[in-house]
Amino acid sequence: MSGQTYEQPLRIFIGYDHRQAVSYNVLQFSIFRRCSKPVAITPLVLPTLPITRSGLTPFTFSRFLTPWLAGYQGWAMFLDTDYLCLADLAELFALCDDRYAAMVSKNVKKFEWASMIMFNCGHPANRVLTPEYVQDPNQARAPHGLDWLPDELVGDLPREWNHLVGYDPPRKDAKLVHYTQGMPVFEETQGSEYTQEWLAEHQTSNQTQTWQDLMARSVHAAKTASGRKVAKLHREALPPQA
Repeated sequence: MSGQTYEQPLRIFIGYDHRQAVSYNVLQFSIFRRCSKPVAITPLVLPTLPITRSGLTPFTFSRFLTPWLAGYQGWAMFLDTDYLCLADLAELFALCDDRYAAMVSKNVKKFEWASMIMFNCGHPANRVLTPEYVQDPNQARAPHGLDWLPDELVGDLPREWNHLVGYDPPRKDAKLVHYTQGMPVFEETQGSEYTQEWLAEHQTSNQTQTWQDLMARSVHAAKTASGRKVAKLHREALPPQA
């Protein structure tokens, strides 16, 4: 239709670690259930990417492919997998400032700045982030310090958008909670800040209503002789053979 405008989804790339898939599942669920705009969430699964370089996690270096994966256009977000989103990420995207090539929350631990990066993918300074560059340790020597960018091209975001559990002073208004020392699903991290919030999200993201609530009124249901609704695949739901 002429004159109609279309809104692109918010592009979000999440580091994927096959050893703790539950973290990705909870995080992506916590994002889309609170976001006021459409989101396009992409897990960075290392075997599907054009690099093999890894570190403590499979996505240690693949995060820096975000501008390349986004076609060097627009803004895109990278997140470590061990986060919980408690706010509308559309609010965070609204803070993006085209003066910067990247924006991070410059919290107390600089090595964690790269755990949540808002990439201005179209900025010329990010063109260096090719698969060849990211793969080569002689070129991408310390990318977690955002060393490919001069300081003036790195913007600062409010601390509530990357709250480091166990490092930052406790706060009740965190919007992105980062379980830097491990999610509260582990015995070693139980009782840490925002434990109950993560556990509640985990439970909600893995529940379902009953079959009767979801399917009993659908074309896939049939009545038994007693009048009970069951799936048509059950023999007792089929009419008796002549």
